[in-house]
Amino acid sequence: MTHWIIAPVILPAIIAPLIGFVMRHDITVARAFSVAGNILLVAIAAGLVAMAGDGTVHVYRLGDWPAPFGIVLVLDRLSATMVLLTAVLALIVLMHAIASNWDRRGRHFHALWQFQLMGICGAFLTGDAFNLFVFFEVLLIASYGLMVHSGGRVRLQAGLQYVVMNLAGSTLFLIALGTLYATTGTLNIADLALKVQQMSPDDAALLRVAAVLLLIVFAIKAAIFPVHFWLPATYANAPAPVAALFAIMTKVGAYAIIRIHTVIFGPSTPATEGLITTVLFPAALITIAIGAIGVLGGRRLMSVLAYSVIGSMGTLMLAISVFEPYAMSAALYYIIHSTFAAAALFMIADLVITRRGNDILSPQPKTLQNGLFAALFFGGAIAMAGMPPLSGFLGKLLILDSLRGEWMTPAWIAILLGSLVTILGFARAGSVLFWKSESVTPEEGTEPVDALPPPPQAPFLEWAPAGLAILALAALTIFAGPAMRYAEGGATELFDPAGYIDAVLDPDAETKVFGDAALEAEKTDMPADKTDHGDTTHSSGEGH
Repeated sequence: MTHWIIAPVILPAIIAPLIGFVMRHDITVARAFSVAGNILLVAIAAGLVAMAGDGTVHVYRLGDWPAPFGIVLVLDRLSATMVLLTAVLALIVLMHAIASNWDRRGRHFHALWQFQLMGICGAFLTGDAFNLFVFFEVLLIASYGLMVHSGGRVRLQAGLQYVVMNLAGSTLFLIALGTLYATTGTLNIADLALKVQQMSPDDAALLRVAAVLLLIVFAIKAAIFPVHFWLPATYANAPAPVAALFAIMTKVGAYAIIRIHTVIFGPSTPATEGLITTVLFPAALITIAIGAIGVLGGRRLMSVLAYSVIGSMGTLMLAISVFEPYAMSAALYYIIHSTFAAAALFMIADLVITRRGNDILSPQPKTLQNGLFAALFFGGAIAMAGMPPLSGFLGKLLILDSLRGEWMTPAWIAILLGSLVTILGFARAGSVLFWKSESVTPEEGTEPVDALPPPPQAPFLEWAPAGLAILALAALTIFAGPAMRYAEGGATELFDPAGYIDAVLDPDAETKVFGDAALEAEKTDMPADKTDHGDTTHSSGEGH
């Protein structure tokens, strides 16, 4: 039916080597191709969201091979939303990286950027657990290159910690996949959903091991306690535009938990019933506490923002951990909000740090455009802390409303106290950055302060991306109704995966013929592959 489903993976995969090998010495051409590719990716992603909006599940079978034997990409509301979120975020942050000249500090910035988009989009679209691992490795390699972009000892140390932790996660991922394959004989997500449902709890010890190992792997990606400790140093020392793009990286881990532990190890699965919630819910509570305390006690602006990301992931995981449709729809709304909020704060921090010379939270001389930076920081801070009128308030309100019954008391206490401490931490950081100033007394033999050149003023194109991210939060607030209806549709598909499974494993789909059918075709002198190769997509609606 359409090849657009694979376009978010193929497009950056084509652009990246072109930039890396042909254009790396011409920054102007590299920028033009990178931005054009990103704009095209946004357009494609918007089309995919519209395509999935009616509840139809679309399947792209690579090479026309039928699932579970062949590789499939699957488009539903959840994957379409995540691809669009990635594309829009990447375009905004790329504009900031170009305007601030971060991309000039290394030849391969734009090539790595495109490879990163390829890995992230592939992870969101794949319908196979092993290919989820493959795309994890693609984005890991690209993210490490971006992490150490422009060099520096501290950045290399933080990058090494990041790589070691993620390589350990990759090892666990392979062990989990091996265990899962030995137990079920498949790694296709739809096929796994069927086979896991048929296993009794008495025969599923290895299955529970695989489920827990996968949860640990995805928790590393999502920076959930107790495997969160790589994130503060990584985000605090990464180039600011890279840290802003990394706002979507933790959501890849959250997405994997949602997809795998809802479709495969869902709440109705006898073999793993209640297992994931028992582990994930208390870990999310502790993650909120760690994030809030880190924001309050941080001595560097980038560290404060890194811990705020940890706190937001804890809030998100509370909603995910109960594995209920309403809570999951609130989580999907909050994913969009927290991604833009974190990216906006990192871009604003870059504006401030560039003009202050460092990110230490201590009184220093005021910079030009101090009022503008203060206003942008205020908008990002209230969004991340969950204060009105921006979408953070609605997101946390929806999560609180969805956590009822036995979850209500600990979840409400954690979210409300965490939000209060986070507000105090941001208020402390903002007051030091923008309200408290300290005059500089020249040392003996140096120029008077008045003779020193003033800090550079940020042009419109440099601060506009941060403002655009905050405007996206405002739009998410204004259009909260349509956004929540789309999220509710995605949550319904997750907890009623019959349409997903039927679409992927549809025996009537036009695919390559093999086995007995191929032998029969040879006897009649007919080609075994008698399908239209242009039609590699099958769709199945909710009522399939």
